[in-house]
Amino acid sequence: MATALSGLLLAACNKSNNNSSSGTSDQDLQTQSDDEARVSTETDAAFDDINTAMSTEASVTGASQAPALRYGVSVTGGNNDTVKTSICDAVVTIDTVDNPRTITITYNGSNCLLTRVRTGSIVISIPRGTIWSQAGAHVSVTFNNLKIVRALDGKGITLNGTHTYTNVSGGSLLSLNANSTTPIVHSITSSDMSITFDNGAKRSWNIARQRSFSYSGGIVITETGLHTDGSMSGISEWGTNRFGNSFETQISQALVVSQSCAWQMTGGQVVLTNSAGSITVTFGLNSTGQSISCPMGSGTYYYELVWAGSSGKTYTFILPY
Repeated sequence: MATALSGLLLAACNKSNNNSSSGTSDQDLQTQSDDEARVSTETDAAFDDINTAMSTEASVTGASQAPALRYGVSVTGGNNDTVKTSICDAVVTIDTVDNPRTITITYNGSNCLLTRVRTGSIVISIPRGTIWSQAGAHVSVTFNNLKIVRALDGKGITLNGTHTYTNVSGGSLLSLNANSTTPIVHSITSSDMSITFDNGAKRSWNIARQRSFSYSGGIVITETGLHTDGSMSGISEWGTNRFGNSFETQISQALVVSQSCAWQMTGGQVVLTNSAGSITVTFGLNSTGQSISCPMGSGTYYYELVWAGSSGKTYTFILPY
């Protein structure tokens, strides 16, 4: 979800009168906002892959819902099979013998989407007896040196750590269609998400996000934050940035991505705050900054970025995505 986030801030934030690396300059605020956008975007993309990988395994989803995608190619030890999925830059293997059962996504370093190169792996651990379509079912998801290098500028981030992935509402994404009346709700939480940045800095972040999947002319994904800090609610990420300063990211208006609008972000607002100031990004606008419905044909969405630095400077951009 939210591919519009990654790279937007890189393109928009080019102004700086301070080259300090203390984390309090205008440039540092830009860098932190780009970092947060990338981590958010890439973790969402990883969990999209996790949903795809789990849907191939009948013992996870329930035998009546999983499609017949198994290749049945034996791997060393005889407990694993590779399976066919729509993840273009990864190989998926499944171990249905051990407890917990595991599904491993190993990225092969291809640039099949022409936007980034991924290496490393994700391991989904499923306790025996867990059926993912049941309400409250949860699995453990571990990122192992998941490195993502952005094609735009060659900069990379490396993700490690364990997440708890919960099917809050129950139900299967495979069953979403025009007759669906209730959304399928998933939550993603982590207290040890480790990010290594391209300058070698390594930091730990916390994640608490909820993704709601519904159907309206196609799949609609609505994302909100689950954490509260004092009077601020809707926080989706928080921790320490690459400069060693604390930050919080609040989804102040739910982020919405719509399949019927070419998987674009059709609305929502994110506010990033730290000691350098704040950035507020509002999505789903026209070129004058007004909220619009899905642009058709050659139509384009715009976002408004309001950058308020600690120096007292404020900049506003309205740019397409």
